Amino acid sequence: MTTSLQGLLAGWITGQRWFAGKGRAIDDLSIDSKIEIAGGDPALLHLIVCVRQGDRSTRYQIPVGLREHLPDRLGHVRIGACRTGDREVEVYDALHDSALTRHLLQGMAGDHRFGALGLHRAHGVEIDTAQRSLVLTAEQSNTSLVYGDKYIFKLFRQLTPGINPELEIITALAEAGSTHVAKPYGWIETELRGEPTTLAIMQEYLQHANEGWSMALTSVRDFYASPEGMPAEDAGGDFAAEARRLGLATAQVHRELARAFPTGTIEPPEIKRMTERFRHRLEKAVAEVPALGAHAGVAAEAFDRLADLDHEIPVQRVHGDYHLGQVMRTTRDWVVLDFEGEPGQPLAERRALDSPLRDVAGMLRSFDYAARHLLAGRPNAGGLEGRAREWSERNRAAFLAGYSEGGGGIRGDDAVLLRALELSKAVYEVVYEARNRPSWLPIPIAAFR
Repeated sequence: MTTSLQGLLAGWITGQRWFAGKGRAIDDLSIDSKIEIAGGDPALLHLIVCVRQGDRSTRYQIPVGLREHLPDRLGHVRIGACRTGDREVEVYDALHDSALTRHLLQGMAGDHRFGALGLHRAHGVEIDTAQRSLVLTAEQSNTSLVYGDKYIFKLFRQLTPGINPELEIITALAEAGSTHVAKPYGWIETELRGEPTTLAIMQEYLQHANEGWSMALTSVRDFYASPEGMPAEDAGGDFAAEARRLGLATAQVHRELARAFPTGTIEPPEIKRMTERFRHRLEKAVAEVPALGAHAGVAAEAFDRLADLDHEIPVQRVHGDYHLGQVMRTTRDWVVLDFEGEPGQPLAERRALDSPLRDVAGMLRSFDYAARHLLAGRPNAGGLEGRAREWSERNRAAFLAGYSEGGGGIRGDDAVLLRALELSKAVYEVVYEARNRPSWLPIPIAAFR
């Protein structure tokens, strides 16, 4: 007995890591778009499905493969059996089949179009179509493939109409000669609700680069393992020089963004409205996490100082979700990844102009997380509190020094805005950790002391 393709997908999609509607029943799943990219056996279909759960409708992108006989190596991504035409086929997640994903690579290399689906090559590049793909398993909301040692291909599972901010930014910065973005090679797009919509992006794969978060944690471990009383600068793996270089690179990226995209200002009335939003989130956070109540006055005072600003604040395009996990250290310099903005926010908000100090605040919070992450659930955490504070303060200061050196100076009232943005981020973190990782709650709480 076989099931319809819609029925197969409705039973399968709820178990995928990138499915956003976990815990709620699916009322209906419909296929909005079905495009054949490659026929034969195996065949490659590109699907866009609409999942309805109560009053919420969400669109997902699902490339599926069709084979009469599914080899054992693809058994773990089987969706089910389905009748198409006069034959019964096995349906599976096509991104795990390099025999099918090569069509995506070839399509971008040749600027091919399949109906409403456009596969595009970035300006001035050549694509090596001989590379075989391998799925990376780390990501939650997207699916990424690595083609050989050359390209990383990120496919957005949950779709929002509009051009993805990451495609806009990396294309503009690469064309301007920035050395702080991974080179774009191609993308896939379609049209949703009358808007050009980004489905996937392919960039240079930074094979021999190191992630900033991993480097920072190695430094923290080395410091914690060093003899008592040894200062952070003398412990093995001191990260401060890298933090300074990262600050310098961040300022350069902000300057490049300001040149490549429109800029603007927000006036004191809008600053006050922003401050009210911060206060409202703080009140909600205290109601949900009473442990924050004893420290809420620190944030309230910072927000009051921000509300008192009587001059405009410059705004521009920014990263929007900046932390140590979004940067990679190559042999040359730091490279910034994932310019999508904060996950879960509407596309218009992720593309909106903002203060570059929002990115600075995000990175400062990330240094705090790196310093205190290893203390979560550790029996001797209290004895290492001083070391955590020392490591964090040293690297935060180094990052800010590099940011100033790169032209992103923080002077006078800039510090008032930065402090408010950092504490607003910490308020968000308190709620997130209380809901998802209660043992990590002391990390953001420490920001209010």
